[in-house]
Amino acid sequence: MGRLDRAIALAAAALVACLGFLPIANWIPGGHSAPWYGLVATDLLTGLSIAAGGGLVLGILSRKSRALWRDGWLEPLQQHSESHWTGWTLAVAVFGFVIYAFLARQLFAGRPLLIDEIIQVFQARLLAGGHLWLPAAPHQEFFSSLHLVEQQGRVYGQFPMGGPAMLALGSLFGAEWIVNPLFAAVTVVLFGALLLRIEPRRGVRLGALLIFALSPFAAFMSGSHMNHVTALFWIMVGMLGLARATSEAEGRFRDGLLAGLGLGFAATIRPVDAMAFAAPAGLWLLIRAVRQGRLAALLGSGLGIAIPIALLCWANLHTTGAPFLFGYTVLWGKAHDLGFHASPWGPVHTPARGLELINLYFLRLETYFLESAAPALLPMTVALALTRTLRTFDRYLFAASLLLVGLYAAYWHDGFYLGPRFMYPLLPLLALWTARFLPALRESFGVGLLLRSATWATVIALALGIATSVPVRARQYHAGMISLRWDPDQAAAQAQVRNALVLVRESWGAELVVRMWAIGVTRPDADAIYRGADPCALDSVLVKLEGAPLPHEERMLQLHALLADSARLVNAESVTGDPSLRLTPGTRYPTRCIAKIEVNRGGFTLFPPLLLARKFGNVYARDLGPRDSLLIADYPDRPLYLLRPSSGRVGADPAFLPLRRDSLQAAWRKGE
Repeated sequence: MGRLDRAIALAAAALVACLGFLPIANWIPGGHSAPWYGLVATDLLTGLSIAAGGGLVLGILSRKSRALWRDGWLEPLQQHSESHWTGWTLAVAVFGFVIYAFLARQLFAGRPLLIDEIIQVFQARLLAGGHLWLPAAPHQEFFSSLHLVEQQGRVYGQFPMGGPAMLALGSLFGAEWIVNPLFAAVTVVLFGALLLRIEPRRGVRLGALLIFALSPFAAFMSGSHMNHVTALFWIMVGMLGLARATSEAEGRFRDGLLAGLGLGFAATIRPVDAMAFAAPAGLWLLIRAVRQGRLAALLGSGLGIAIPIALLCWANLHTTGAPFLFGYTVLWGKAHDLGFHASPWGPVHTPARGLELINLYFLRLETYFLESAAPALLPMTVALALTRTLRTFDRYLFAASLLLVGLYAAYWHDGFYLGPRFMYPLLPLLALWTARFLPALRESFGVGLLLRSATWATVIALALGIATSVPVRARQYHAGMISLRWDPDQAAAQAQVRNALVLVRESWGAELVVRMWAIGVTRPDADAIYRGADPCALDSVLVKLEGAPLPHEERMLQLHALLADSARLVNAESVTGDPSLRLTPGTRYPTRCIAKIEVNRGGFTLFPPLLLARKFGNVYARDLGPRDSLLIADYPDRPLYLLRPSSGRVGADPAFLPLRRDSLQAAWRKGE
């Protein structure tokens, strides 16, 4: 296997180098690109030069200074970690948990900020209350949201139920924010147990454990509400079970069962991630069963994976109506699924666009993985290039990781949030091979100037990153999504708003999209029409369609006709206060549209976070102008409030403004 192992390692090194260092996306006309590549590459090369230069100087000086280098100076630490591995693993996990929880509260305010997080917390609270879905309201458009499925009188989130089920553990205690830090810490413990089985070198084990637990990419993601964290937890359970199931000394039914349960529950959270790790695992167990007659682990894995998949199918059956139909397919159609075809938002997804996305993910890993001064994938690339033999589990990790990358190349969406989030399951591989960098240099070149210089360069690069890049990234996250950090329940308590109907002033663009949903326009069609139509022309057509029931085909013909002049639209954020609203130059807009633009400039808020406001009996619904009369009739005895920012300034907190029903009716009669 020596030559094959060498070929695999060199191929992996070449792939990482090409995807992680070359701006391939910028060389393909159209599609995705990395306009920031030049600036980032310059910064990384500068940091690498500083680290390499400083490392060389210290490496030379270390020849005569025992204070700068003493061979084996980490040996006592490594020996202690080997003899007390469980204690070290638990200590690192606890330390990691403290960091993750701190980031969750201080950076992300303990709140879901991305729409994916918001809807999954919404689903989690349904599950915690014993429900898979809610009955639709009589006028559901006032409560609709992106990623919220409204199907046959049922309302539920679009995501597989496994992720929300994990968050529901926190919902039971009113603290969804603690779930990811807790499971991330347990994942560190599992990774430590896995390392004992797959990595014989104690120094590499300790380094990999620290990188896995404390890399900025892992830490920031673990402070969020994103389902990548709990999916990786179950993948790690599956990998630990697989390592035991493929051991010559073990390979029992219960080991296969553990592997199957872990990968099966991962599939209930992120099916694509689970597929990438389950397929090569199943093949490995099958080959062992055929060659060695060891059926117990294979049968256990089959049963283990079947149990959570059956639960997922049951949840799908009681929401979407079919066991293998997911909410996002109901909402967006088959265009949402894997493959090279038309996408729900934007152009056709092609293999070229898939390559662009994968290139972007690896380019982003260069900074987001370690936030070091030098390229983060460089140590891994060097370690791979110098490796001559692989362990069996290394080959499994390569196969699963390559499959994961290939599957996400076939997915149309750019998964960017807190880093290249679709690559989060690569953390075990990244941590392990990064930790193998310095040992690979030692094994290939001995204890000389190269090793000493590389060691000091690594220390300098990490120290510079901790001192500069990490604080900058933390401030960036802390300053982002300001409007989503506002706590409506706390504000309602301060304003003494109780048992009220609160109309939420969203942007004009959001109002137009929801009005399209209300008349039966699908999510993909509504998105395409909104992006390509003049908002005033769209508003006028919607007024007509809302007042006169027409067949669906006729409605769509009138709406699609608005796209004829889409090429003339230009960005008008300076006029409208909304970057998504584009206007037609030279058009003289009527009074109604000018009034809408002025209201928009005065400030608006976002409705989806209000789906999670749950105290004081208040009902939050979006403000849809004259259409509000339908909603107000459903709540005749509640006091009315309008929720809107106090100004158009970015980050201005919303305020509760009391409303009078007669004043609203007068405004509607005027068409306001």
